[in-house]
Amino acid sequence: MNVLAALLVLALLIVVHEAGHFLAATLQGIRVSGFSIGFGPALLKRQRRGVTYALRLFPLGGFVAFPDDDEDSMIPADDPDLLRNRPIPHQALVVAAGVMANLALALVVLLGQAAFVGVPAAPEPGVLVVQVQPGGAAARSGLRAGDQILSLNTKPLTAGQRGVEAMVRDVKAAPQQSIRVERKRGDETTTVQLIPDDQQGMGKIGAQLQANISGAMRPVHHPGELLLTTGSQFSQLLQQTVRGYAGLFTNFRATAGQVSGPVKIVEMGAQLSQQGGSGLVLFSALISINLAVLNSLPLPLLDGWQMMMLAIQSVRGRPVSERIQMAFAQSGFLLLVGLTLVLIVRDTSQLPVVQQLMGR
Repeated sequence: MNVLAALLVLALLIVVHEAGHFLAATLQGIRVSGFSIGFGPALLKRQRRGVTYALRLFPLGGFVAFPDDDEDSMIPADDPDLLRNRPIPHQALVVAAGVMANLALALVVLLGQAAFVGVPAAPEPGVLVVQVQPGGAAARSGLRAGDQILSLNTKPLTAGQRGVEAMVRDVKAAPQQSIRVERKRGDETTTVQLIPDDQQGMGKIGAQLQANISGAMRPVHHPGELLLTTGSQFSQLLQQTVRGYAGLFTNFRATAGQVSGPVKIVEMGAQLSQQGGSGLVLFSALISINLAVLNSLPLPLLDGWQMMMLAIQSVRGRPVSERIQMAFAQSGFLLLVGLTLVLIVRDTSQLPVVQQLMGR
């Protein structure tokens, strides 16, 4: 059930993204020929006002079709309501609407949780281990997800983000040096030795850390706190996501191993859904923001690429030739499929049940 919940959330987020494109086009009077949920053969089809709505076999995806791309379309090529014949700002709004829809959904989800469920209680002292990478220094020392780190070398870690920043700073400054870690797991507190790996002169332990939040919630005190808390949560998630993608370009070797494919994303969603509705809310907001940032990148087949093409068109005064765009699109498609397959194989091999079957 947890996996199914994660899949449904992923499907919903993709539908919202495509609905953003669809609404931005239709509200401007731009012709749209199709709106599909999923890919592959159509299971259900219905046509209304010239638009074919379809539910397809593979639900994790979707697309909006325009007559501009249909060679058999009966609409004249100079029709002013075709997307390609609209002013560039109109086209840009359609392209950007998917990203804006995902960001808006994340904001609404976080706002709804804060309003109806409450906001997190003040964090406790220490740092919470969220995820441990196999083979890293944290894994070798015996740290596991859910552990609370209370002190480093007998120096207590303060509550909140300052504690996280202090631990990251101390770890980076101690490559290949032993750090005495006071760890709390359940009701038991023990001490372990942590030796950060040396990565270009900086220590790295291979673990995702966050403030030691107990999970307890409390009602918001007033509307101002509701807006400030929601804005802060949204800003933190967005900044962390942007920094993560930026790391792929600035320090690919260090961050490539942190890239997750569909299997890992669903596994993370299933784990968060075990925490109940609040876990699914966090998963929805996080993945929605990730979809928005990912689609903003200027890579073939993504919205950021189309925005770049429109920017070039506005400077040149004419569109980039279809031959060049098609070449990049085909290359991007092959790269995307290849990367997805690699990530699926890697993430599947790291699932606990698979490792048990392999005797690891």
